[in-house]
Amino acid sequence: MSFWTAVVVIFAIASITWLRAQKLRGEKPGFRLDGHSEREHELENEVENLRKRIAVLERIATDDRREKDLAREIDALRD
Repeated sequence: MSFWTAVVVIFAIASITWLRAQKLRGEKPGFRLDGHSEREHELENEVENLRKRIAVLERIATDDRREKDLAREIDALRD
């Protein structure tokens, strides 16, 4: 076997091994090919919920209503 034949064989073995490793990584639970795991989707939903809550708090803090109206709105939002 010549030197270059040995190099090609070693390269082929390394490539096949690498491809199999990549395939096994893709079979793990929760792994998706689009790059987003289930945990990332949960975090995106949580961030969206927090943004909604912050919007409500900003609306309450910036309204020019009297104190009674503010207390009534806070109680309504709790329900």
